[in-house]
Amino acid sequence: MSAPALDPRVTERRNPRTVDIDLASPLAIVDLIIAEDRVVADAVASQREPIAETIGLIERAFRAGHRLLYVGAGTSGRLGVLDASECPPTFGTDPAMVVGIIAGGDHALRHPIEGAEDDPAAGAHAMDAQAVTAGDVVVGIAASGTTPFVRGALARARERGATTALIACSPPPDAMRRVADRCILPIVGPEVLTGSTRLKAGTATKLVCNMLTTGAMIRIGKSYGNLMVDLRATNVKLQDRAERIVCDVTGLERDAARTLLQHAEGRVKRALVMHALQVDAVTADARLAEAGGVIRRVVPHAPPPVASSAVS
Repeated sequence: MSAPALDPRVTERRNPRTVDIDLASPLAIVDLIIAEDRVVADAVASQREPIAETIGLIERAFRAGHRLLYVGAGTSGRLGVLDASECPPTFGTDPAMVVGIIAGGDHALRHPIEGAEDDPAAGAHAMDAQAVTAGDVVVGIAASGTTPFVRGALARARERGATTALIACSPPPDAMRRVADRCILPIVGPEVLTGSTRLKAGTATKLVCNMLTTGAMIRIGKSYGNLMVDLRATNVKLQDRAERIVCDVTGLERDAARTLLQHAEGRVKRALVMHALQVDAVTADARLAEAGGVIRRVVPHAPPPVASSAVS
């Protein structure tokens, strides 16, 4: 008898370390999953250079007024939508700046849409519907490296002049590589449950997406040191955080920090520059614009050091 054909997609192979997981105790299941998850960080670290290059591409797009668009299907699509949806409250960005697209549309976020990932024409149509242009960056997410919807989207995005990148956890075929200007390939190996890419592949994808948006946002001035200074105070927790940041950086008491934020229309970055330079909001905005939005180019000193008690 001939040996069974080996699927070229790493994400579809059986994991020899978990073949008896169906007989394992709850604690043994936890230990098996933890052991497999230990490989994820190293797999992502192996892609540090293409990740950094892609951050640079996204920074350039943002500075020119263009966008980052994630496109994927299933878990991959949901992770892109998740990362995009976190940018406005975290970095105070317009929701149109980072866009998540999932095969099957928003209904697919909660419900499986059978066959949606298999339609490359639908991926191309999604790029047309988003009016992708030269200057945009489109990042396809395909754990297996083969998703037709993603391939169709990247191909059309390139036709429209966009820069493209691919995140995959299995080496992609040539057809997919040809439509991606950058490939980010954290190969995490077979999953605990065969083909369940919401596990290691999903974790690796989330780590990469975190780096892409966080790195690009930092580069365009969304942080001061490691403080999020462009957050949008849309709830009580974020309002409290905004006030605490102003207190920590300026040394003001809470009431004075709240008043300063009111004069700055709730914008932490503006408030910090107003206080440091003793200028009004208009002048603060002008100085920031001249510095490409980076506070450290306007206020050269770093934020106050972190108290040792805060990290103990």
